[in-house]
Amino acid sequence: MGVLEILFMLFKVFVVGGAICTLAQLLINYTKITAGRILVYFLLSGVLLQAVGLYQYVVDFAGAGATVPISGFGYLLAKGAIEGAKEGLFKAITGGITAAGMGIASAIVFGYIFALIFKSRSKKN
Repeated sequence: MGVLEILFMLFKVFVVGGAICTLAQLLINYTKITAGRILVYFLLSGVLLQAVGLYQYVVDFAGAGATVPISGFGYLLAKGAIEGAKEGLFKAITGGITAAGMGIASAIVFGYIFALIFKSRSKKN
């Protein structure tokens, strides 16, 4: 893989991931929607876009730019559930958690490690 290919790939990741995060920030700044609701809306948008088969195209184009934001987590849950549904009802229910299990476990482990290293404090207004 050449240098230009790597730079173009990084550009695509930055543009798509940045667009998703910019949209979320604009919603926070210019609407009265709470950050928690925006998080849920983005998660559900990833699920719905994957359910109709559109989010996979974004992932194929942008890679981590589409999978790292919270909409990518919704995509992963939906993808696991869809693949699990091919094996039966129980796998359809557990498929999303199975697909996202490594990411969830990593978040818990690293969160615990950083909680041990750093001292938590309240946000100052």
